[in-house]
Amino acid sequence: MLRTHTCGELRAEHIGQIVTLCGWVQRTRDKGGIAWVDLRDRYGLTQLALEEGVETDAVRDQARHLGREFVVSVTGRVAERHSKNDKLPTGDIEIRVEKLDVLNPAKLPPFLIEDDTDGGDDLRMKYRYLDLRRNPVRNNLMLRHRMAQAVRRYLDGQDFIEVETPVLIKSTPEGARDFVVPSRMNPGEFYALPQSPQTFKQLLMVSGFDRYFQIVKCFRDEDLRADRQPEFTQIDCEMAFVTQEDILNTFEGLVRYLFKEIKNLDFPTVPRMTYADAMRDYGNDKPDTRFEMKFVDLTDTVKGQGFPVFDSAEVVLGINAITCAAYTRKQLDELTDFVKRPQIGATGLIYARVEADGQVKSSVDKFYSQDELRKWSAAFNANPGDLLLLLAGPDAKTRKALSELRLEIGHRLGLRAKDTFSPLWVVDFPLLEFLEEEGRYFAMHHPFTSPKPEDLALLDNPATIGQARANAYDLVINGVEVGGGSIRIHDRAVQARMFGLLGFSPEEAQAQFGFLLDAFEYGAPPHGGIAFGFDRLCSLFGGADSIRDFIAFPKNNSGRDVMIDSPSPISGAQLKELSIKTDMVAK
Repeated sequence: MLRTHTCGELRAEHIGQIVTLCGWVQRTRDKGGIAWVDLRDRYGLTQLALEEGVETDAVRDQARHLGREFVVSVTGRVAERHSKNDKLPTGDIEIRVEKLDVLNPAKLPPFLIEDDTDGGDDLRMKYRYLDLRRNPVRNNLMLRHRMAQAVRRYLDGQDFIEVETPVLIKSTPEGARDFVVPSRMNPGEFYALPQSPQTFKQLLMVSGFDRYFQIVKCFRDEDLRADRQPEFTQIDCEMAFVTQEDILNTFEGLVRYLFKEIKNLDFPTVPRMTYADAMRDYGNDKPDTRFEMKFVDLTDTVKGQGFPVFDSAEVVLGINAITCAAYTRKQLDELTDFVKRPQIGATGLIYARVEADGQVKSSVDKFYSQDELRKWSAAFNANPGDLLLLLAGPDAKTRKALSELRLEIGHRLGLRAKDTFSPLWVVDFPLLEFLEEEGRYFAMHHPFTSPKPEDLALLDNPATIGQARANAYDLVINGVEVGGGSIRIHDRAVQARMFGLLGFSPEEAQAQFGFLLDAFEYGAPPHGGIAFGFDRLCSLFGGADSIRDFIAFPKNNSGRDVMIDSPSPISGAQLKELSIKTDMVAK
């Protein structure tokens, strides 16, 4: 090794030792009679001291010519630091340099390699290899490493086997858009990159590997945002001879283990909520339960008083913004503008304040008497000082808008702290959803999800198909879906029936999934599993909004890697070799 110690290792007990360190120059300070250099590696930072009359003139002259991010090797004696720094683990010592070698000089970086850098997102992504030197980014990747190791320890202790599945697979029509890869040896044919190892992990259950897991790359060609990347990582798991209860208990154990190992937090249990209750009380199948603020249905209470907006609405729903009665007109206008944004889609906001004397003052006083308004207050269990916020309109649209308003109020009241965690299982999802524009049913999770056994008969009647529930479950933390899974179909006839409900002809089902249907005829065990979004899980544990902060080399919102300039054109020779012709329309 070129070094005897790292830059984060030396302490007072090393005083007097001769050591050699290697690293990057963080900064230099020259006071004439003495010069200091802060030397950094991924383990920490150590101060170097070059004092007049102690070191040779040549070494001190070298130090004066060091620039930021120069890679250097220094040898010297560990000494007690005169002015100690209690913010650094190495703050009690410094190195009295006797020898300095520049291993590689460096250009001036385009942004400061500091915790609070002056580089914007685009610049830091272009020079990601420099951004990765900063403490916050490095700490994010260290957290990711720790979480991956903890996942492996837990699952290994539960007798899971880590098995790699193929990256070049078959394109299938369900789910998001596939990334496709041309095959040179099979002209005109294409592989797809896996959106998940779903069918392969089911085949592993057929093969007798009753507990499988993989921390695996997955690929989806879809529009991006802060919590999406074209390539992402899943903790993918499957178990055989289990019920839904077994899976929830096993992976609740994983979640609790991660919180204890990484955050030193104890969760005695993870509560459960049905999909129906989540939609009724929060308008969202991934509710943020760090705070209450459940929906109250006022539809029957407010109708018939001559207010057209309420009288014509399918539903009238509201939330109680506790202690917010003092909101100013400006604040209320801001909330109104918030719910009227196109992505939320409400047409307006009705409010009512509960005054100190119990009187209720609303924005629709001319339509409602004080007795009627007190009924509102009673329905919300409101107290003096509370603010009631109501939306009206079509059921699904109104619930979605009120869900967004609830989250906004929670944020304004400081109820969504990033260091507070509220995990939740959401269960009993609908099996299918009907999309009018497509004129057919789609799987709420995926085509391999088993219906609840007691709901199988509902699939026989077109009028009740939509009422069938899936044997499926999601893990939600702080309003973010971090994992989802189901008990799978393991019977060929039931799987063929499901494909039929989803619009596949028998020939199409055989062409796309014949390998799985055939496997089910050779003794497929009952099985089920779950996949966690590992990037999302890391961002939650790290208190960040974007998963990009926890990926070493992420893509931007256009799916580009601006550092290596990818994707990029390929040569005509490569296209010819792949039997591909392009017909690009000029933009």
